[in-house]
Amino acid sequence: MTWLPLYEEALASLSAAAGYYNRNVGVRTTDGKVNVRIPLAAADIMDIRLWREEEVLGCIRSRVGRIPELRHVSQDPRFQVHDFIEGSVLNDLSPRGRDVPVHVLTDVVTLMDQLARIPEGTLPVLPGRWPDSGDTAAFGRSLAELTQSVHRSHAQEYCGVFAEFGIPKDPLAVIENLWSGLTTRPFGLLHADLHRRNMIVSDGVTWFLDWELALWGDPMYEIAIHLHKMDYPKRQRAEVLRQWRERLPGRFTAGPDDDLHLYGTHERIKSAIVDTVRYSKQLATAGPPQRAALVGRLAAKLNAVRPVWGLPPDMTPERVAAALSRWSE
Repeated sequence: MTWLPLYEEALASLSAAAGYYNRNVGVRTTDGKVNVRIPLAAADIMDIRLWREEEVLGCIRSRVGRIPELRHVSQDPRFQVHDFIEGSVLNDLSPRGRDVPVHVLTDVVTLMDQLARIPEGTLPVLPGRWPDSGDTAAFGRSLAELTQSVHRSHAQEYCGVFAEFGIPKDPLAVIENLWSGLTTRPFGLLHADLHRRNMIVSDGVTWFLDWELALWGDPMYEIAIHLHKMDYPKRQRAEVLRQWRERLPGRFTAGPDDDLHLYGTHERIKSAIVDTVRYSKQLATAGPPQRAALVGRLAAKLNAVRPVWGLPPDMTPERVAAALSRWSE
């Protein structure tokens, strides 16, 4: 198959699903439908990127079920072609905060178990300064350093809106001395972005997309950020955590709830910073319904973290919208 025409068709398409790092376009071919995945050149890098996505997919294909089949990779121009997964995006079936189909809980834990068991030696080469397996404290500090860097790079431009939202000048100070207390656990492969928009439900099973943020790290972090991003109702949150503790080998799940809480606190802090920047940019081109949804989500994210900084969770959508309006003037 000649792949460049698919890329050109996808590039010209007005129908695309875009995340923060890639644009995805379904294109029909004589062999069926495929997903053309094109990096967004102007994307702000606000997450750790260890590997290229195709490197990860190539290594795990035989060990993990229900992931996209990689059909082609082009370096110039840069794009990938995956098999197109027919089905419904989980977020469309069950928006954030609502119950998901019961099988999704088991499918998520099955994936985490499969990933944790993949030997390090079968994965792409790690950066030279990446923490050694078991050094959870260094891993946690690596996460925090990236978040601190994102805050630092936007602090001047967003100083006014950060202040109105209650984001301190040193937002990570409240947790910076806690990383050394993390329990030692062996590292495993992490998807690191398991949320409702990265899952496709099809015929009663769950497919997992978007592997560009995959990490080699503490499995406790995987479950913590999954819980943060999924925003399960209380009962389902408890159930997926129960299944995770029962299913994965004990060496990966060892440690107190304090470890889970620390990672979760970091994610709430990161989300407040990152989404203030991302949402403010999206609002510039959003229509009224989308603006209302973005402002509401940002208010919820801010209220989730404000108690960490000793502030009341009282950011209303109206206050958020007014602050962003003043900032953009």
